[in-house]
Amino acid sequence: MPAEYLQAPPLILIKQETTMSTHTTTPRPSIPGTVVFDGEQARKGYALNKMCYSFNTAENRAAFQADETGYMQRYDLNAQQTQAIRERDVLGLLAAGGNIYYLAKFAGILKLDVQDLGALQTGMSKEAFKAKLRAAALP
Repeated sequence: MPAEYLQAPPLILIKQETTMSTHTTTPRPSIPGTVVFDGEQARKGYALNKMCYSFNTAENRAAFQADETGYMQRYDLNAQQTQAIRERDVLGLLAAGGNIYYLAKFAGILKLDVQDLGALQTGMSKEAFKAKLRAAALP
C-alpha cells in the first residue's frame, strides 16, 4: 500500500439514528361505505387477516366451524374482531382492520360472495348493487 494512504487520518463512520413514522399526517380519503385499508389498518387487522387467510383450506374452515371461539383464540383476535366475527358483522370486520380480500374467505363460510360484501359496503341490496355494476360496465 502506498505511504500516502498510511498517513491519512482514520475514517470515522457515524451512524445517524433515523426514526420512521408509521402514522400518516395526510388525511385519509373519504369513501362512503368503506374503510380505507392503509398501513395502520393492516397492522390493526393482521391477526384477523391471518385467520381469514387460513380459510383457504377446507380443514381450517371445518375447524373454525367446529369451535369458533377456540379458533379465534388460536389467532389472538382482539375483542372488536372477535365480536364482529360472532355477530357476522362484515362492516365491523372492515373497521377492525379486515382486508376485503381476506374477509372474502370468511364470507364464503357464511355462504356470501363478493357482491354480497359490496352491497353491504354501499348499503344497497345485492340486486341493486349488481344492477349498478352492470350499468357501470355498459358503454
